[in-house]
Amino acid sequence: MEVAHIVGDRRLVGDVKVSGSKNACLPILAAALLTDEECIINNVPRLSDIDTMLEIFKVLGVDFSYVGPHALKIQARNISGEVPGSLVKKMRASICLMGALLGRLRRVVIPKPGGCVIGDRPFDLHIKGFKALGYEIFEKDGIWTVDGKDLHGTRVRLSGPRGSTMTGTTNVVMAAIMVPGQTTIEDAAIEPEVVDFCRYLTRMGARIEGIGTPVLTIHGGEPLHGCEYAIIGDRMEAGTFVCAGLITGGNIRISGLEFGLLDSFLYPLGKTGANVFQNTDGTIHVQSGEPLGAIDVATGPHPGFPTDLQAQLCALLTQSDGDSTIRENIYPNRFMYVTELKKMGAAIDHVGPCAHIKGSCSLRGTHLQAMDLRAGAALYLGGLCASGDTFVHNIFHLDRGYEALEEKLCLLGSKIRRISVD
Repeated sequence: MEVAHIVGDRRLVGDVKVSGSKNACLPILAAALLTDEECIINNVPRLSDIDTMLEIFKVLGVDFSYVGPHALKIQARNISGEVPGSLVKKMRASICLMGALLGRLRRVVIPKPGGCVIGDRPFDLHIKGFKALGYEIFEKDGIWTVDGKDLHGTRVRLSGPRGSTMTGTTNVVMAAIMVPGQTTIEDAAIEPEVVDFCRYLTRMGARIEGIGTPVLTIHGGEPLHGCEYAIIGDRMEAGTFVCAGLITGGNIRISGLEFGLLDSFLYPLGKTGANVFQNTDGTIHVQSGEPLGAIDVATGPHPGFPTDLQAQLCALLTQSDGDSTIRENIYPNRFMYVTELKKMGAAIDHVGPCAHIKGSCSLRGTHLQAMDLRAGAALYLGGLCASGDTFVHNIFHLDRGYEALEEKLCLLGSKIRRISVD
């Protein structure tokens, strides 16, 4: 087992480039199965979640190979529609293969994913969309069998009690893409990663109207072809580095992100007085100055504040001047990292879906447990500004969503390394 050893209280300075977006890459890789022609996907992040997806590809019979450090060649000539259960349990996002295999084969057998540490993440909207298209769905012993015999274009609303669904939107789009006729998805997710996914499909020859809006219209029934495509940069990684620069009083430049992709994070952050701005070429400048002010933030579906940056913001606000509040509207259980930050000396009061953060806290290094991907990032941030040494355990969670995180932080001047322990 590996543990991250962070020597704190070091100012970050320099340039860093973010990797491709994990949340865009996984459904795009799945969509490559919609054609038997060759696809080349560029800017693929080297993450454990991507490795898991490729493990599933191998079982399904998909041919793939890296043709560059971040370029994947994929060709799905003859593939199976039965997804292995052990790998589905390993990565919940593998559910996006459900729509891809339905679009290609009109049949899929896949285990129902289990629970998630950050809270309930139901698949009812996915099932609702598939049924509206005419797919028959049977569940026995925790395994879904989905068949499409009498398929037709339809109109379906994909909105739940917590808003739209990103994976549900991409899943239903893929399932509808080969269905003759017109399908309209209302309350579709509009996150940049969904937009990138739809742009990739149009590069393959799909006809999709309304990209970037809550209403998508798919003109289905036409075969898709192979293509080459580059995935957008990871806005969650970029936001994490923004917080790293600010929490250490640093001066950094972040590249690899399209202009405007991080606005839903940078706009509320600007209310703290943070000196962060983005050039038209996408480069983000973080220049620390006066202490940050307190803010009140609530997460929400795009263009709301992204839930995947909530934990990192909380860590940053422990160093602000004043008391702040964060309300989590997507995954109420996403505050398990609070206990760990409090071990460092953070003054955070967590009640229900809200965290009240007292600023100007002096953090000190200690041993911490990463509960999930973004929680782990928050603990790294705490360790960067803390006095003394911080040891973060269970860092395999971070490998799911951050490529070479320690290496990138060291290039900015941090002192952090992985050590092996029993």
